[in-house]
Amino acid sequence: MQTILLKFAGPLQSWGTNSKFETRYTDRYPSKSGVIGLISASFGFGRDDDEGNQRLNQLDFAVRVDQTGELLHDYQLARRYNKKGIPFKHPYVTNRYYLQDAVFTVAFGHEDKKWMDEIEDALKRPYYQPFLGRRSNPLTADFFIGTTNEGVMKSLEKLEWQAAPWYKRKNNVEKLAIYADADLINQGSSILTRDRVVSFSQKERKHEFRPVKRKYISVIDHKIVEEHNAFDGF
Repeated sequence: MQTILLKFAGPLQSWGTNSKFETRYTDRYPSKSGVIGLISASFGFGRDDDEGNQRLNQLDFAVRVDQTGELLHDYQLARRYNKKGIPFKHPYVTNRYYLQDAVFTVAFGHEDKKWMDEIEDALKRPYYQPFLGRRSNPLTADFFIGTTNEGVMKSLEKLEWQAAPWYKRKNNVEKLAIYADADLINQGSSILTRDRVVSFSQKERKHEFRPVKRKYISVIDHKIVEEHNAFDGF
């Protein structure tokens, strides 16, 4: 297994899996479909390249919430004009939601090392500009953390806390949440989120449901400590 670790720490992020029409919501952590879109852009896949985009669903995926961030609501007005250049009476109104000052560690992996090397090369030399959910949200320069030869869960459990120093000083955080593909976590119940990519096509964009589970890891004195599982001895 080879795993790639990324840090998403832009000033604004938006990861909507349930956005329609004029209201664009964001989830509280990056979606797998959003990260697949980022990788697809790096490869240069088109929106209609269903085969290339769907193959990325095979990646094991997990995300750790290192810094929760705050929800930002952006109320936008846009003036619309007809073909003669005369403005319509009522402006176009949209509501857009973002996460500000959030930091996430994203991990994805696969047994095919050659394919993972290709993904790494694409991320470092992207064909299209990758972004954090929306085109207005750029990646930071230090987004690529590195690679490991372990699974995505073990990689996240061992990686140091990625939150900003001011956040660590200000917040007495005891646990970090990890949201992962349900088959990567043994215990607990799963929830369904609609972010399994079927097609990014603008004519018929489609996503299916994906089961997700949550796990917590401990933070003691700003250091991540693997939790003891009382059932390990049985």
